[in-house]
Amino acid sequence: MKEKIIEEKDVEYVAKLAKLKLNQKQKELFLKQLNDILAFFRQLNELDTKNVKPTSYIFNSSNLFHDDKVKPSLPQNAVLSLTKHQKNGYIRVPKILNN
Repeated sequence: MKEKIIEEKDVEYVAKLAKLKLNQKQKELFLKQLNDILAFFRQLNELDTKNVKPTSYIFNSSNLFHDDKVKPSLPQNAVLSLTKHQKNGYIRVPKILNN
């Protein structure tokens, strides 16, 4: 790792957002890995791609979509019977957004 693009405070911030508790060894490991990845991208940016034709698929293919087909689904009570976390006919999930 030649240049630090990301600092330890950045790793701590991302870990906090992801609700991860990292020890010092893990922070150092992630710091090195993230800096190595970003350094590689910087290296890719140095490549001359003037004569490279932009592509979205590497294979010659067209319309990879499939027709929608109506199929029977599970009855609501069968799905709800798979969990104890339910309320008013819906599956209850933990709140993930804080206001």
